[in-house]
Amino acid sequence: MRILLWHVHGSWTTSFVQGPHTYVVPVTPDRGPDGLGRARTWDWPDSVVELPPERLRDAGIDVVVLQRPHELALVDQWLGRRPPLVYLEHNAPHGDVPDTRHPAADIPGVTLVHVTHFNRLMWDAGSTPTEVVEHGIVDPGHRWTGELDRAAVVVNEPLRRGRTTGTDLLPAFADAAPLDVFGMRTDGLAGHLGLPPDRCRAHDLTQADLHTALAARRVYVHPVRWTSLGLSLLEAMHLGMPVVALATTEVTEAVPPGAGVVSNRVDVLTDAVRDFVADPLHARVVGDGARAAALARYGVPRFLDDWERLLKEVTR
Repeated sequence: MRILLWHVHGSWTTSFVQGPHTYVVPVTPDRGPDGLGRARTWDWPDSVVELPPERLRDAGIDVVVLQRPHELALVDQWLGRRPPLVYLEHNAPHGDVPDTRHPAADIPGVTLVHVTHFNRLMWDAGSTPTEVVEHGIVDPGHRWTGELDRAAVVVNEPLRRGRTTGTDLLPAFADAAPLDVFGMRTDGLAGHLGLPPDRCRAHDLTQADLHTALAARRVYVHPVRWTSLGLSLLEAMHLGMPVVALATTEVTEAVPPGAGVVSNRVDVLTDAVRDFVADPLHARVVGDGARAAALARYGVPRFLDDWERLLKEVTR
């Protein structure tokens, strides 16, 4: 099967392209948002093929995976026809939740796929058929050492996204343990929050370097109020890290008892961070539980099997 999709979400796509198909990603000379081509910081197999838009019409595309509203117009323009369409929604709705209409609502010939059951519950899809294919993570291996008595946080653009990503909660966590915040545009975060530099260090690393750096920290903190299920949380669990997370969106499903501490009480969460930092053996045992839970529910084999079933259904 030849599948057309845009390089929008590198981590998710890395898992998706582990399947048995040919994955066609548009590439443009400027490698802009609609033509990024192959990933440069993720390891993708040779079955991911770059093609410029002018060659897509004759590329024999069997199915298209849409991820943004404007991509349907690009399908019409670049392919001149509409193969079977799957709209993959990565995010929880914003705005007038739970009455937010999805961009794919009531579009004929589209199957809407969510990455969490929470997202499916919250989006209004109208008459569009909907499915859920939960995340699958390429296993980075059990790397946790916890040698640094610091807490790790992963968030992109914490200053711009503010309360959505729990940026305002970071001072409370920094009081419980020094933080290392990993992600894009994290520079200046400590100063913005009024924290001493050592209590809130910022790092912008590649995916490969990120996993090694995370695993050296004692505990992973997920302060996000409103988002889909963050892949960084699942990756931290795969690494064997104990996790401390807000009990929002899909987190209560993803982090079972014995894998970490999940609560909407900030005092409970900060106490948990202190406990993990003070007791490396406890952190190791809970981290092992987190890894076992993540492998069982969010492994790539299950993810690919679910997608294979869905792709066969929409193309038959």
